[in-house]
Amino acid sequence: MIQKLFPLDKNYILRQAQTAMEDRMLELLVFELKRSYTALFNPLMLMDKTFNQILDTYDFPKDRLKIIYYQLSGIYRYKYGSNQLELLFDGRTHFEKFQEDWTDQLTEWVRELGQHEQYVKTMLRMTVLFDTDSRAEWSENQCKAFINHFFDLKIVKRKGELKLKIA
Repeated sequence: MIQKLFPLDKNYILRQAQTAMEDRMLELLVFELKRSYTALFNPLMLMDKTFNQILDTYDFPKDRLKIIYYQLSGIYRYKYGSNQLELLFDGRTHFEKFQEDWTDQLTEWVRELGQHEQYVKTMLRMTVLFDTDSRAEWSENQCKAFINHFFDLKIVKRKGELKLKIA
């Protein structure tokens, strides 16, 4: 187990908040994905085979969706990861505040990403339209690349370390 030098560091609390909300936020990702598909590809909500499958599918491998969630979580910690805790006067804990802030930001990001066909198509192939692992893996890589480009980030790997850089 890694000993935390500063257990009340903002980034530790933020990561705990993101982890605690993972299941709810994965549901949010799928809900917003279905909304985005409808807005982009079927605004009249005409019921065809694909649209029916998208609306009715709730059981699919979630491992690839979690990877996208972890990527977005990491980007959030990178962008908003100062280690200074602010003083709260509303009675909430920092954990609760970070959960609320993370939910608001993730919702905003997913709605912005959902306006792009490439994001919607790759996310659908990984989730509700999942058919094979190879297609899902290809879609996952495409989706991660799109997200990095969307946020103008570059991931640099050196000696086993991953670093995010604003391109």
